[in-house]
Amino acid sequence: MSPGADTRDPVERHPLAPDAGFDGGDLDCGGGLLLLIRRHIDPLAPGGLLEIHSTEPTVEVELPAWCRLTGNELVSWTKDGDQRSYLVSKGPLAARTEAPPPSTAPNPAPLAAAPPIEVHIPAALPAPAPAPAIAPLSVMGIGSWPRPRWMLQALHDHLEGRLAADAFHETADDAVRLALDAQRRAGGDVVTDGEQRRDNYASFVGGLLDNCQLIPLSDLTAMVDDPDEFHRELRALDVPAEDVRHPVVHGPLGRSRPLAAHELAFVRSCTEAPVKVALPGPYLLTRTMWLNCLRERPYETRDDLAVDVVRVLREEVHALLAGGAALVQFDEPVLTEVVYGEGGAKRSFMCGALGEKLAPERELAFAADLLRQVVRGLPAERLGLHVCRGNWTPDESAALSGDYRPLLGFLRDAPVGTVFLELCTPRAGEMELLRELPQEKRIGVGVVNPKDPAVESPGELRARIARAVGLFGEERVLLTPDCGFATFADNPVAPTRAAEAKLAAVVQARDSLRSA
Repeated sequence: MSPGADTRDPVERHPLAPDAGFDGGDLDCGGGLLLLIRRHIDPLAPGGLLEIHSTEPTVEVELPAWCRLTGNELVSWTKDGDQRSYLVSKGPLAARTEAPPPSTAPNPAPLAAAPPIEVHIPAALPAPAPAPAIAPLSVMGIGSWPRPRWMLQALHDHLEGRLAADAFHETADDAVRLALDAQRRAGGDVVTDGEQRRDNYASFVGGLLDNCQLIPLSDLTAMVDDPDEFHRELRALDVPAEDVRHPVVHGPLGRSRPLAAHELAFVRSCTEAPVKVALPGPYLLTRTMWLNCLRERPYETRDDLAVDVVRVLREEVHALLAGGAALVQFDEPVLTEVVYGEGGAKRSFMCGALGEKLAPERELAFAADLLRQVVRGLPAERLGLHVCRGNWTPDESAALSGDYRPLLGFLRDAPVGTVFLELCTPRAGEMELLRELPQEKRIGVGVVNPKDPAVESPGELRARIARAVGLFGEERVLLTPDCGFATFADNPVAPTRAAEAKLAAVVQARDSLRSA
């Protein structure tokens, strides 16, 4: 925060009555106060008033600056010795649909912050159950599918506490049915739920894990060393910072709720087709959740955090395989940021570069070790790994470029049976490099570009598929888009019609090759 954020003087009494309030004690904005503010302000309607009690002097400067950066409004503040009270409107006060009543009573009693949730660790993990086999040249999406507008509204209402879980999941069930219908019409062989319940491909777990909280990226602007530079980077990356949320850990991580097992159960109730479920990989989650810009952290080091990230992901992948998932895919796109991210200056994967980053060889070794720990003892043929170069905007110039050469060792040794790779854009380099991968590994070949609204021609697709089969053999090839069609719910890279058309085009090209 820069000094001199707001010069407004304190008042004797707030002019308006709050709708909610809490006591932040001596927390500062970088040490947890903003998390409590977000927890209490989210459920309020636009123009709702939140009262914040604080004894921390720096909040006088930091809170007004946070309000400006996030589009909220500091209505007034009071000071009585060390005690301060701030009245903040959710968004502009003018957005309130009815006039707030004047404050005629003493300030309400402060609300205590909730203590961290105690983490439960299961004594045993379930074994994998049988699942349908995935045939060679099967066509499938990577994971995400564009959400209907009403699903986006339900996502935000649920995240902000205005829509109960039961109502949210009823709405999401309808959106998943639509995504499954589109994949069936296209002729896909393996289906996903389109990640309809997720606000994005990775950070969604922050709203499900114990002692973790999702906050808008715009809130993080108030926590980093250089807020102005961070805000400029977000604008350049075409990321809607007010809508996209980021996980912040405020206690020991635990998994008392499933991360994706409930998604799988619903899809399997709708179809007998093989089901793929994508999870954020352990390295991606550790990089994303490790915010060394915070002044107070529940973990001393990134390695300490990684221990619990591995544990909760291991619990989840066991649950998914026991639930009949044909394939569990770990998303690790940030690996390309490791080798092509210009020293971490480019925050290309939702703040994956905010936290600690060492030399590329050390980061890759760290990532490899985490993945081995997560999948230890599990069948490689039911596990996959996805790597791309960024998928948050249709602007190709904003994504990273570079071939797979620096990642060949990682891909070769990864304890998974399939690697799903971006391969149809020039940014990804030559497919021939991948001939060095072991024969036992399947390759999910990206043959359409989700960022390009034009559907690839049949001849173009047949040539790409034939080339992959010639290089790797038909038994090793699966066919996919380069990445998902809506990695970030609020920022899809393709409309639903284009997503279905592209998937159908891959199926038609594959079938024409088979019949030739």
